[in-house]
Amino acid sequence: MMVAIVLMKMDYGSMRQHEMNAIHGDLYTTPDRPYADAEDEIDETKGSVIDLLFPVIALIICCVIGMIYSGGFFDGVGFVEAFSGSDASVGLMLGSFFAFVITIIFYAVRKVLKFSESMSCVPEGFKAMVPAILILTFAWTLKTMTDSLGAKEYVAALVGHATGGMLSLIPALIFLVACFLAFATGTSWGTFGILIPIVVNVFAGNNETMMIISISACMAGAVCGDHCSPISDTTIMASAGAQCNHVNHVTTQLPYAVTAAVVSGITYVIAGIVQNFVSSTMTAVICLPVGILLMVGTLFVIRAVTGKEE
Repeated sequence: MMVAIVLMKMDYGSMRQHEMNAIHGDLYTTPDRPYADAEDEIDETKGSVIDLLFPVIALIICCVIGMIYSGGFFDGVGFVEAFSGSDASVGLMLGSFFAFVITIIFYAVRKVLKFSESMSCVPEGFKAMVPAILILTFAWTLKTMTDSLGAKEYVAALVGHATGGMLSLIPALIFLVACFLAFATGTSWGTFGILIPIVVNVFAGNNETMMIISISACMAGAVCGDHCSPISDTTIMASAGAQCNHVNHVTTQLPYAVTAAVVSGITYVIAGIVQNFVSSTMTAVICLPVGILLMVGTLFVIRAVTGKEE
């Protein structure tokens, strides 16, 4: 989809409006202006590519070490066991702190930033992350409430009772349920944990081709719903990382995600029907090109309706 959009040089929905606003100089299109107080004059002669890559690499390494430390790796526990049994909150906190300290020392040694200049960036960083942290906290609160109400179990029960009489539509149904469940709860992994065992129990030993298609539908729908959800941590951190308004981020990506979801849903209906007549390999060989053609055709229709962007 993204390749086709780039080649067709088109945008639609809210994204088109925001792009036009950006072309005319309005980068935010909202009253809030993140980093508006940041210095406009930046000395570009001091930095290099290593100054960009080193903090990222240091953060990754320190976070991994922090996670295996919290899992007991340095107490004799194996790497895999330590990583799987780690406390992510503790590991990430330790990793972030030590990566921050190492980066300050690195910049000071390279004379890219003085210690005082590095510390002056801290308030700006806190200021930028406060909205994301608040939204993330409220999202986790809402997720806990829906979990306590048994939303996942309720939806899973509906899927389990809806399998009879419409076998060919099961992949599309699972895809839609996974989308809705992940969107409502803000988690794709939780949706995996609920729906995949149901799918396996329904089709294991009976129709392995349908089981594979349905697991694929579950994973695709969960990821789609997760990335569309305004309360998902991935969506929140994406908007925070891009320094854009959270609501704007959700509304601009939603039309694209819905387009992909509609085409995927239709393709899963086709896959559910085709698998009755051909092997699992041929089902993939047939349905993948069909899905690509449907996507490209849908984009041509959208461009014809909205008009090609100059």
